[in-house]
Amino acid sequence: MTKRRTLYFIAPKQVEVREEPLPAPLPGQMLVQTVVSAISSGSEMLIYRGQFPPDLVDEHDLLSSGLGYPVAYGYACVGRVIQSGKELDPSWEGRLVFSFQPHTSHFLATPVDVFPVPDGLSPDKAAFLPNMETAVNLVQDGAPILGERVLVFGQGVIGLLTTALLREFPLEKLVSVDSYACRRTAASALGVSACLDPAGPDFASVARGLLEPQADLTYELSGNPRALDDAIALTRFSGRVVIGSWYGEKRAALDLGGSFHRSRIRLVSSQVSSIAPELSGRWDRVRRFAVAWSALKRVCPEKWITQRFPLERAAQAYDLLDKSPSEAIQVVFDYR
Repeated sequence: MTKRRTLYFIAPKQVEVREEPLPAPLPGQMLVQTVVSAISSGSEMLIYRGQFPPDLVDEHDLLSSGLGYPVAYGYACVGRVIQSGKELDPSWEGRLVFSFQPHTSHFLATPVDVFPVPDGLSPDKAAFLPNMETAVNLVQDGAPILGERVLVFGQGVIGLLTTALLREFPLEKLVSVDSYACRRTAASALGVSACLDPAGPDFASVARGLLEPQADLTYELSGNPRALDDAIALTRFSGRVVIGSWYGEKRAALDLGGSFHRSRIRLVSSQVSSIAPELSGRWDRVRRFAVAWSALKRVCPEKWITQRFPLERAAQAYDLLDKSPSEAIQVVFDYR
């Protein structure tokens, strides 16, 4: 019987790695040995901090209502199949696969639970698949138009991936915003018109000068509810604000008086668990995943991996993201 090491959140700001027995795969299962898993600095950090709502149902069906500690959570595992059940094609063995699994050294899965990693993609690149799928969904929900001026709040991993995809459109202006210097540097390397510090002097005036004077399309991806006010204020008449942040139990106190009342601005809730109704007749998750894999090849997001930790040092990894987020973009657990 294989033993696996699995990360558990056991209380706010407390994690532990538990060794657990893992039986041999059933006839229709495969045993996968994890190579790398990526930490989500959004939803995962809300769970780490105890800020998740009690009725949470997550986008990958890994959590259900009544969530409580201890809980194993994560959704970006890349591993290699080391054993397959007798009902499976033996060609599965040795294949690199992606799966929505918690942080764990080994896991059992059926073929429908995994996505074979396309040839030529490294495990590091493949670990960005769920975030790239989210970025594809955000771009589709925003529906940028030729010549538009676009503003993106938040240049964490999802913000950077979204910005990278938007950079492929023939926009008139693409401006991004982030509080941390390392993320502004990463965004600037993508070729944005500018990446601004929201705490900088005359931030709103500088942004208006760049956008001449406001954005047609704005994304709020910072995870900070206070940024939503700025996003609305910097969006022009009849523009769209796509809200991709998940705030958990953090409240968003918005100023919807003044100009907003007459602005006809649309606030768009965007979440990767479903396809926008207007697209669902032509798009499904299989098609969206295919687009995400292709985008990973072009964007090469593994350059944004800033720290690697063995699973045994998980507490240090989460402490870094909690106390020193300015030092990190993507943190991963490396099982090699």
